[in-house]
Amino acid sequence: MEKILIKNARVMDPSQNLDITADILLEDGIIAKIGEGIEAEATVIDANGLIAAPGLIDMHVHLRDPGFTHKEDILTGCMAAAAGGFTAVASMPNTKPVTDSPEVIKYILDKAKDAACRVYPVAAITKDLSGSALNDFAALKAAGAVGVSDDGRPVEKGGQMLEALKLAQQEGLLALSHCEDLTIIDGGIINKGKISEELGVKGMDRASEDSITAREIVLAECSNTRIHICHVSTKGSVQLIREAKARGVKVTAETAPHYMLMTDELLRAKDANWRMNPPLREQEDCEAVIAGVLDGTLDCIITDHAPHAAEEKADFYKAPNGIVGLETSFAAANTALCKGRGMDLMKLIDMMSCRPAQILGVPGGTLKVGAAADIVLLDPDKVWTVDKTKFHSKSNNTPFHGMELTGKAVCTICGGKITYQNF
Repeated sequence: MEKILIKNARVMDPSQNLDITADILLEDGIIAKIGEGIEAEATVIDANGLIAAPGLIDMHVHLRDPGFTHKEDILTGCMAAAAGGFTAVASMPNTKPVTDSPEVIKYILDKAKDAACRVYPVAAITKDLSGSALNDFAALKAAGAVGVSDDGRPVEKGGQMLEALKLAQQEGLLALSHCEDLTIIDGGIINKGKISEELGVKGMDRASEDSITAREIVLAECSNTRIHICHVSTKGSVQLIREAKARGVKVTAETAPHYMLMTDELLRAKDANWRMNPPLREQEDCEAVIAGVLDGTLDCIITDHAPHAAEEKADFYKAPNGIVGLETSFAAANTALCKGRGMDLMKLIDMMSCRPAQILGVPGGTLKVGAAADIVLLDPDKVWTVDKTKFHSKSNNTPFHGMELTGKAVCTICGGKITYQNF
């Protein structure tokens, strides 16, 4: 494996509270040395003017593999991830077959060996995501799962979710909850409010998300177990999580850039590339989500990367929910938070790298000497316009097309190998 010497970078590593100008030497896939004036026979990358940070980690993506590879597969999804600065992703279980057996986990991990970033499978809580019996968490853990979730849908029965929280904690797996009451959603396709009424379509009431967020918090609190709340989009859920953390509940939570930058006003265009689940809400929800990020209520920035083919997104009323996000995530978050609200870049790196690694219990999220050489070089001031035709993903169902964003990953290194570069 070739040696790589990164020269003159601004090294930012929240895991060490490190913010210095230095060189980084990578040998045999690990970080061998950080310091000034390092000399070595190596491939040299001049990082003057760039930030060297721990590789980004997205703990919530849909790689669509196995079963839906016309939308995305593990290799293309990981190429998109690398282009966005990610060195690891956690893949959700709503594949076909569902990721609910050691065999499917083995398939994912085997295919990921040749991918441009690391893949950590999240397995299903219930068999076939059906809400019937719980899966064998011990077997799933042994096969390589890092967490369990029925993401794409909720675990509808509270008693079953309580049992799942206990078993997940026993096996050292993170339980992730898709908070949605399907009886409240009742066929809704966008946020319930002024815009849904204007368009004459069924809406998705905030109560759907808030009620299950509240349920999961209560279940975790009474059982003294961990719960991770997925893709927070409402002002109510942010406040519920804030209050729970103040009481000492073991709750962590994530949100996505589109819940900070966009509202349901965009749905007037009847473009299904602005439809996702949970949906774009209203400005007061955007403000609440941003406040939750800034005060630490929300722990991580994720994408919920959900590729769909163009023909599937063609009909606004019938299209499946979901957008791609891996190639715009850092830029969108940087634009919304650092450029838009004055948040420190160190905190954003923490939320997109260090915290996901800690919450999932996986390697990464650090530039410590001896750690895996998973590094991203960021240009936080690069202004660019999103062009979906240049995406590495198989799908281009993005709401960011044509938007001007600030900040970009210009080089990604995973395990000491350059997986993406565009200086």
